[in-house]
Amino acid sequence: MKTLGIIGGVGPESTIDYYRAIVALYRERKTDGSYPPLIINSIDLKKVVDLITRNDLKGAANYLLDEIRKLARASADFGLVAANTPHIVFDEVQSQSPIPLISIVETTCAAAKARALKRLALVGTRFTMQGVFYPKVFSREGIELVTPDPDDQEYIHNKYMNELILGKFLPETRAGLLAVVDRLNKKIDLDGVILAGTELPLILRDAAHNGIPFLDTTKIHVEAAVNEMLS
Repeated sequence: MKTLGIIGGVGPESTIDYYRAIVALYRERKTDGSYPPLIINSIDLKKVVDLITRNDLKGAANYLLDEIRKLARASADFGLVAANTPHIVFDEVQSQSPIPLISIVETTCAAAKARALKRLALVGTRFTMQGVFYPKVFSREGIELVTPDPDDQEYIHNKYMNELILGKFLPETRAGLLAVVDRLNKKIDLDGVILAGTELPLILRDAAHNGIPFLDTTKIHVEAAVNEMLS
């Protein structure tokens, strides 16, 4: 059985969600009553955000690599970063990682391709919505990604950093996020919405909104991790 190493804490609420989902899916697939072997390294969210905000991507990559090396020393066989935004430096980290890593972007792209989705909204932190790391992967499969208007991006980012990361999931914020989806869908006919922030599925818990499917990046990432554990 392969041991999974998780870089968590970015943020804590979604790391808890990862743990619960991995345990549940593992036990659903492995019916002998056993539990999954995994190691969580909960790192400093503020340090990651500060590095990325300053555009110190080399510093962010080095910090993540140091923390992944701790997982390797603890005997993890493979790993993942339980968040979307740090994938802004995933290529640099993966190329130097002592253990194989599962990308949340690659696995989400594969899920979109399997469902034949061609035009998707990308919703997450400002770093994710304005970054190139999602479009770079999805463009290889001919999948178009669209982002909300600048004002809506600012709204999402502020709610994400000042509420969701802190475990505050308010009904008015949920309504505001869904209104962003409605505005974007009215302007551009969407095939789906990528919840490209692992706190977003904690407030947008339905599988779809007004007929528009949500791609839950946490769930997709977890499924890939459990598949690898059992391979």
